[in-house]
Amino acid sequence: MNTSEIQLLKKRYGVVGNSEGLNHALDIALQVAKTDLSVLITGESGVGKEVVPRMIHDNSLRKTKKYFAVNCGSIPEGTIDSELFGHEKGAFTGAVGEREGYFGAANGGTLFLDEVGELPLSTQARLLRVLETGEYIRVGSSDVRKTDVRIVAATNVNMAEAIRDGRFREDLFYRLNTIPVKIPSLRERAEDIVLLFKKFAMETADKYNMPEPVELTEAAKIKLKSYPWPGNIRQLKNVTEQISILSRERIITPDVLAEYVPDAPVTHDIVPVSSGGSSHSFETEREILYKILFDLRNDVTELKKLVNSQHTGGMSGMPASSGGNAEHPMAYYASPVTYPAGRTMEHPAVNVTPSPVKRVEEDIQMPEEYVEESLALNDWERQMIIRALDKNKGRRKGTARDLNISERTLYRKIKEYGLDK
Repeated sequence: MNTSEIQLLKKRYGVVGNSEGLNHALDIALQVAKTDLSVLITGESGVGKEVVPRMIHDNSLRKTKKYFAVNCGSIPEGTIDSELFGHEKGAFTGAVGEREGYFGAANGGTLFLDEVGELPLSTQARLLRVLETGEYIRVGSSDVRKTDVRIVAATNVNMAEAIRDGRFREDLFYRLNTIPVKIPSLRERAEDIVLLFKKFAMETADKYNMPEPVELTEAAKIKLKSYPWPGNIRQLKNVTEQISILSRERIITPDVLAEYVPDAPVTHDIVPVSSGGSSHSFETEREILYKILFDLRNDVTELKKLVNSQHTGGMSGMPASSGGNAEHPMAYYASPVTYPAGRTMEHPAVNVTPSPVKRVEEDIQMPEEYVEESLALNDWERQMIIRALDKNKGRRKGTARDLNISERTLYRKIKEYGLDK
């Protein structure tokens, strides 16, 4: 590892930090820059992956050619092939002219594909062909075109899981992952957190003409480094800017820091439930089935309540007999209508046959049967809540997550079944 070159690289691109993981990633980027090998940069969202492709291009033999950065996750699936490979005039609605596409425009240069894990499978097949042969076809064309583009890709997706789930082609992954570069998360480089805070504080003070940047006490530094930073560098920068602008104190203590940094990180991620392995939150497949039945039970109960209420009270305003077929509710609407001229005409509703109504009535549970089944379902629901509480050691947040209900609903159910005693 050439330490002096890495330090010059950091200074040139404004990279702050001396952690071993960061230095190792930059060293790999410098070594691979002189080649034309494909590079796949991985790391969590907010770690600064977008800086590395620029470093690779600027230190490569292609540095005098064009550099394009494309966010694959921000382009709609219906237009991404046109954006990347171009299209012919009239290829689709709105194609009023030809489009060269990024692979054509970046010929001889470098193309950075950010969030490559979000590419649709059809586009992945096209990209694989470009990587293998350098050939591509515009949308709406049959002519094969050639391009000489160096691909650098980045993703925050777990590629092993994406391949297993069929969301990403394994052969494309190996073509992109010729040289892997892993950018460490901020919690993996805790020694750099205070340095980054100082950098962002100084930049904010200069940008908004503040008399001096904010500074951290030793205790505040410890608190800052102990926080896991789920949003990584992006989150740290936002917090530093908030403190710099909103805090009346220029010396930041742990108490002041607590107003901007929570004790525990808040996550809005969707909890995944996979069909295999131990990554899901259920211990057995039986509990997955219980969870599905739990949701189905709620839907069926609500439907039965609605149908039962219509059966017992929804037709209460109708006459018991209308001189016609009074054995079903539609008989009221099928009664003859007398017109002023003395003539009679059957109401159009008489064409509705009574048999479907009878079948519906046969399927509707009577109140006694409904109450009996509700009691059984309530007991089953109570047992499910008890199991989930035991599994989560009484923690209601985890219990509500496993049952896929809100904590408020769980609290009401606990009170209803007397489980809080």
